[in-house]
Amino acid sequence: MSTTADLIQALKSELKTAHMTYADLARQLGMAESSIKRMLAKGDMPLSRVDAICRALKIDFAELSRRVAEAQPLLKELTLEQERAVVRDKKLLLCAICVLSQWTVEQITGAYRISEPECIGAMVQLDRIGIIELRPLNRYRLKLAKTFRWRPHGPVMEFFREHVVLDYYSGGFDRPAEGLLLVHGEISRALAPSFLERLQRVAQDFAQQHQADQRLAQRDREGYTLLLGMRSWEFEAFAQLRRA
Repeated sequence: MSTTADLIQALKSELKTAHMTYADLARQLGMAESSIKRMLAKGDMPLSRVDAICRALKIDFAELSRRVAEAQPLLKELTLEQERAVVRDKKLLLCAICVLSQWTVEQITGAYRISEPECIGAMVQLDRIGIIELRPLNRYRLKLAKTFRWRPHGPVMEFFREHVVLDYYSGGFDRPAEGLLLVHGEISRALAPSFLERLQRVAQDFAQQHQADQRLAQRDREGYTLLLGMRSWEFEAFAQLRRA
């Protein structure tokens, strides 16, 4: 959500664009020029005053708020408390995963046994947590960057390790467009980071394709989970057999 300071900063830019001076604005608002300068410099004023300045500049307050909100930096990672809030309720976690895929309320309630009030309540919580910006008619804007990831040792990944990993790997990976590759080898420490970068590019390509394919009909899409990992590791049972 946009702060008043963000809106005021945007108003300053709009003043320059409109070639309007503080004196011009003061006359339109029936205020002293010094008062206008003080409010704008302080970065704080009632929203009613912000709205009045918008009208003087002939711009829409809601449109200005939308532009300011969309200009805010997108989150690459949540805080520990934000992640704890997400995993506290399975239905909330489900809705969080769904919004990452840009699902609508109608799609979520149509696919899962979640009522519309429950789903809207989850959306409100996701808005408070900071994952989405809830908009009229239950629409929303995702506030996460394309490079977003769950914290490596955070609550969501811990939930994943404890409850999800075995369920994921229990599949045969033998359906069309499925596969499981396990490759072990010793490579140069200097080159290892380049392989990780390639994996990250694959993940980004997958995420971008997901976004592009949202325009397709639901019958032409299917959910896939791409799990990529790379670490220096040896199976504990093998490690115990190593010579001292």
